[in-house]
Amino acid sequence: MIVIAGLGNPEKDYKGTRHNVGFEAVNKFAYDHNIDINRAKFRAHLGEGHFGGKKILLVKPQTYMNLSGEAVRDILHFYKLPPENLIVIFDDTDLDVGEIRIRKGGTSGGQKGMKNIIYQLETDEITRIRIGIGQKPKEMDLAAFVLSRFHGKDMDKIIEGITKATDALEIILKEGVEAAMNKYNKKKKKAEKEEPPQEKASPNNKEVFCEDE
Repeated sequence: MIVIAGLGNPEKDYKGTRHNVGFEAVNKFAYDHNIDINRAKFRAHLGEGHFGGKKILLVKPQTYMNLSGEAVRDILHFYKLPPENLIVIFDDTDLDVGEIRIRKGGTSGGQKGMKNIIYQLETDEITRIRIGIGQKPKEMDLAAFVLSRFHGKDMDKIIEGITKATDALEIILKEGVEAAMNKYNKKKKKAEKEEPPQEKASPNNKEVFCEDE
């Protein structure tokens, strides 16, 4: 069985905040694959299903973000699963809104929910999908920023980011972590200078050439 834990904070007041994109990714995966998250156990909301020939357990810890590892630890211990069977999805302030990165291990990057999971499981060899929520404004407290909501263009970007995260999750389950990393961890290339057109556009030419913004 593969445990997929999306991190966030419980209660309606936190719904839609930047810190809860892990919850939203799990919700989307559940919706896409007809999995009901309808059980409450181990201080978490759970949903069991199958995907890619694997049994999966969707997990939304209800311990509040900073203690996410306690719920995840209890679940892995109960099912006698190693950390290799865990995938964690969480927010990242080091990535632009809607960008994602996949890793097989490493530090928490300062994300306190992931930090607690590493502490409770005594290993950082944990597969994770990070969803960018953007960098906080200099004048804003970090806690206030991660508990703020998306607006305007950022709303469209985060919806796209959550969709990419669930797509990456599907690839991990079907093809492995490396395949997902190869698709989504590519660095953006600098826009190459366009070659000048061979012919000048005439007034009768209906083609419109637009420069990249």
